[in-house]
Amino acid sequence: MARQEASPLRRGWTTGACAAAAARAAFAALLTGEFPDPVTIRLPRGQKPSFPLALAELDGNSARAGIVKDAGDDPDVTHGATIVAEVAWAAVGSGIAFAAGEGIGTVTRPGLQLAVGEPAINPAPRAMIAELLADFAMSPSPSRSQAASGWPRRR
Repeated sequence: MARQEASPLRRGWTTGACAAAAARAAFAALLTGEFPDPVTIRLPRGQKPSFPLALAELDGNSARAGIVKDAGDDPDVTHGATIVAEVAWAAVGSGIAFAAGEGIGTVTRPGLQLAVGEPAINPAPRAMIAELLADFAMSPSPSRSQAASGWPRRR
């Protein structure tokens, strides 16, 4: 019997990368009135993937964007799920706050890197989202007055 060579696995994206891309798109829309589609992000190891938007909603005070997760050949139960981020204006100086949306759990016991009561969004995606939003806010493209008027709140 001839042995077949295994083909390389198709790479996919983490839920955190999809959430970061959705947050970046929503923040861009909140600042500029337009959603980047596709939205490109920088990952911690330097890759720059682009994600097409599956959802783009904008009102005066908030924006929502969604990315359909492609887990590649990884048997991930979230493959095909729409990962949604909502960004809204918050009080000046309040920073970025994370809130649990649909499908996001809440930390209920000590022992994780997150406090009890916090949304179960891991520290690496939180940091990636914060960095992407800060980079965009400081870029020359968004309106400086809008960027300076308060950080968005991600839900």
